[in-house]
Amino acid sequence: MLQRVVDTTNGVLGNTDAAQLSNPTLCTEWTVKDLINHMVGGATMFAISAEEGSVPDEMLGKLMGGDNVGTDPMGAWATASKRAMVAFEQPGAMEKIVKLPFGEMPAGIALNIAIFDVATHAVDLARATGQHVSDTELLEGALAIGRQMVGPELRVPGVFGDEQAVNETASTEDRLLAFAGRKI
Repeated sequence: MLQRVVDTTNGVLGNTDAAQLSNPTLCTEWTVKDLINHMVGGATMFAISAEEGSVPDEMLGKLMGGDNVGTDPMGAWATASKRAMVAFEQPGAMEKIVKLPFGEMPAGIALNIAIFDVATHAVDLARATGQHVSDTELLEGALAIGRQMVGPELRVPGVFGDEQAVNETASTEDRLLAFAGRKI
């Protein structure tokens, strides 16, 4: 499933024009470039946690708040997502306990959080650039993961907003975004 979400994100990024990097996103405080920067920082954080068990504090600050993309957001994503794929595919990686900013957990749970996060941001990115994510099976899986993992303690500003009401006939994209607290 991680490979699918990375491939889906790669497709959206591949159809994102440099002129769209300043477009606003549903994450109201971020432009497209800011969103990609967050995704690169997150993918790198998850990769390091799978490789080493935790991310050094001094590095965590840069990953979550610094410039992770420079002048090449797409290249930075490619590097970070490949690193995460390799890290989670290493023998024994899924048996590790990893430490993330929101707690210690088995690597498999961290991987599920990453899948939910990246899938949600792929849809955020698609919306901001006039695209769609058509892999509804992937999005349904990500939504199911989110429903298992996102509780009230994560529904705080800067993490996830309150779940938004959505019509029962809404698309999978809309249901995922609404669950993540996006106003759609």
